[in-house]
Amino acid sequence: MALDRQTVVRTGLRVLDDVGLDALTLRKIASELGVQPPALYWHFKSKQDLIDEMATSLLRDTVLVIQPDMPWDEFAAYYGVNLRQMLLAYRDGAKMFAGTYLTDTSIYQRQEASLRLMTNAGFSLADAAEALYTIYAYTVGFVIEEQAVYPKPGQRSEQYDIDHRTERMAHEDVPMATEAGKTVFADHDTRYQRGLSAIIAGVR
Repeated sequence: MALDRQTVVRTGLRVLDDVGLDALTLRKIASELGVQPPALYWHFKSKQDLIDEMATSLLRDTVLVIQPDMPWDEFAAYYGVNLRQMLLAYRDGAKMFAGTYLTDTSIYQRQEASLRLMTNAGFSLADAAEALYTIYAYTVGFVIEEQAVYPKPGQRSEQYDIDHRTERMAHEDVPMATEAGKTVFADHDTRYQRGLSAIIAGVR
């Protein structure tokens, strides 16, 4: 089997879905491909190099439609929701993406278009960059926590079960903290939208 970088990347994403980021190794990817690990080092010198390429591919595959005349706040909301959906596409997607070194510089064209839209709406370049980065950081952080609760879609980690959490806190005098769990570990879609709306309102 002839290996190329994209074959390794796509296989890496499949293995990521199976085992999670911490357990992802070049050896496991090589086993999935039916080759010896040294064959992968021809394309990637380390696990981090592969993760950077996997994350870049994820971003490259994501469609972000930027209409120049789009109201800035509608774009900001769209950007955040689109980013979250991308991160949720794979197990530990947010952990994989955090701190990524982009291997394809053409992707920066999207950043350029986003910043141009924001500055055309009246923001300074510094304020536009800060606004978009704040949404980015909020979204990545939110999804890291979300995927800790739901390692796979619809599969809640037992340690984050609300009833289990309530039982553990029963001997403490913390009624508000106990009640807050119903919000903190409840509907992530609604919670994300509320937080994103708060950021956009602050930027406005």
